[in-house]
Amino acid sequence: MVSRDGCRLAGERWPGGSPVVVLLHEGVADRRGWRDMAGQLAPALTVIAYDRRGFGETPPATGPFSHAEDLLAVLDEVADGPVWLVGASAGGGLALDTALLAPARVSGLVLFGTAVSGAPEPELDAATQRFDKLLDQAIAAGDQAEVNRLETWLWLDGPAQPEGRVTGAPRSLALDMNAIVVRNDVPESAGASGVDAWNRLAEVRVPVTVACGDVDVPFVLACCRELADRLPDGRFQQLPGMAHQPYLEQPDTVAQLVMDAVTG
Repeated sequence: MVSRDGCRLAGERWPGGSPVVVLLHEGVADRRGWRDMAGQLAPALTVIAYDRRGFGETPPATGPFSHAEDLLAVLDEVADGPVWLVGASAGGGLALDTALLAPARVSGLVLFGTAVSGAPEPELDAATQRFDKLLDQAIAAGDQAEVNRLETWLWLDGPAQPEGRVTGAPRSLALDMNAIVVRNDVPESAGASGVDAWNRLAEVRVPVTVACGDVDVPFVLACCRELADRLPDGRFQQLPGMAHQPYLEQPDTVAQLVMDAVTG
């Protein structure tokens, strides 16, 4: 764990070789989502994952803070030199922001279905619009269980896929992780770095692999393609048959993608 302004960031380490890889979870998950994949990357690599404020075992913030500053504090503890950042969705956005704020600390990025600070407001497809309406109703009714159910359907299965496309342990874990997020109700804007990464992509000089499942939300898939095209050293990889949480669906595939990016 790393202490920051009276808050202890819960984390874990898988010891191994060089380089160090830091895993940054998305906004409906926590560090547990990476465990299957992390175990496959170590011991070839040293792997770190932690819960951001308001996720998993890390409590919500009680005052102003920055996720990027928290991440840099983690890097101070776990690495002597630059690291690879692997981020999913909001975690990917944090990785991009950090690569711009502290370029000397980052060797490369692997981003899954990533958010990008400063990106244009998306146009939603019909299937995703339907989820937006249902989620608004569930939030207005104060029905946390229904919010969790709908969000897990949207992000784990995909907006145009049947509910329960992904079953078993991955679904149980997704529901458990997101239940904490829903209960804590931390605003998405909390801890924002203030970076406009979308309009500063030319400054990202490290190699970046951008991956996205082909049944993810369509605007996320389109954003990931454009992001890879606009980055100086970006490459795009589509993940067939996967949605927004590919590390839960096929951790073997995702681990190999990360390994290839880091060691290639």
